[in-house]
Amino acid sequence: MDKVLSRSQLVNWRTAVFTIFFVTGLGFASWASRLPAVKRDLGIDDAEIGILLFISGAAAIVGLSIANVLVVRLGARRGMFLTIVTFSLGVAVVGLGVEFLESYAVTAIGLALMGVGMSATDVMMNVEAAAVEQAFEKTLMPLFHAFFSLGTVAGAGIGVLMAVWNVGVAWHLWVIGILVLIAGLVALRAVPIRETMHDDPATPATRRERLAEQLAVWRDPRTYAIGAIMLGMAFAEGSANDWLTIAMVDGHGETEAVGAIALTVFSVSMTVFRVLGGPIVDRIGRVWTLRVLAVAAGLGLILFILAPNLPIAFVGIALWGAGASLGFPLGMSAAADDPAKAAASVSAAATIGYLAFLCGPPALGWISNQIGILPTLWIIVGLIALSGLASGAARPIAGSKVGAGHPHH
Repeated sequence: MDKVLSRSQLVNWRTAVFTIFFVTGLGFASWASRLPAVKRDLGIDDAEIGILLFISGAAAIVGLSIANVLVVRLGARRGMFLTIVTFSLGVAVVGLGVEFLESYAVTAIGLALMGVGMSATDVMMNVEAAAVEQAFEKTLMPLFHAFFSLGTVAGAGIGVLMAVWNVGVAWHLWVIGILVLIAGLVALRAVPIRETMHDDPATPATRRERLAEQLAVWRDPRTYAIGAIMLGMAFAEGSANDWLTIAMVDGHGETEAVGAIALTVFSVSMTVFRVLGGPIVDRIGRVWTLRVLAVAAGLGLILFILAPNLPIAFVGIALWGAGASLGFPLGMSAAADDPAKAAASVSAAATIGYLAFLCGPPALGWISNQIGILPTLWIIVGLIALSGLASGAARPIAGSKVGAGHPHH
């Protein structure tokens, strides 16, 4: 049985999870914002960038696969200690590979470490966030993801400055890697040790039972329906993080700095809507929120692809970011509706979402090499439509404390 936490312990726990979301976003966007420089320094084309992203994605799938095992064996708290260290090390190795060694192979190793560390951390921090949300009994998941987006805004913004000032990729990523490590490990100290997160030591027999519980959710059709919502929006978000800078430079003929500004605009738009998301969901409910935002994301992406000038491209980017903002967090929130299997369900939903988030962008790189980056983005428009059509699956189950909406309050 988990002990009842005091108000200050709950607030500290929430702040700790906010911090972990933030530094994960910071580390990831720091790498993404320097993609044009990585391409130039290593002397590679879009297809080879796609291979790097595929390696990162494949490693991330490994991270997703081992996240459940880490939770069962070590608990979410100790598991995150291990994965944050791995992620930070990966960020540093990428910097070394790109600039000092100019080695495609070393860069790929760094990205593999980043992929494993980030995706496993992501599953565990979403499990923790869902537990915090249920403890506070209000929609907080978009706000947690807003902190991830704030991290990406900070990462992209710093990336703009680094590109303008011609700071090398290595020094940039080394400093970020150290920041992620220190902030992440300090935050973990405020995460409570809880039996439901398997933070208590377990015997091998108990671990087997726990793993069986984790795997049982894959037989629940609702897991896949929620996964369909997250699939389209994860593609919409992941493609922007990995390809927006390059779409601006190669597709619309802008400078690297404008490409980095575009990623910043996308990240700011996502962040604003994630901050506003909780109150909106508590007013109109999860399902309608997701439907409206799917329309916004699709319209924004179409505007960006067809934009005849820069202002219209930026309007499209802002709508794309706003529309893509809540699919992932509300999918997580829906998965956590049943407290008895929240940890396992959130892990499963995160796995489906992250498969799209991580595998989509490398596939887009390959297609882009055949037909160009802007025509490739039409694929995402179709997937956003799929996400909108699947929104009904996010309707809260009986007894859930969040997500139904209260239109008359």
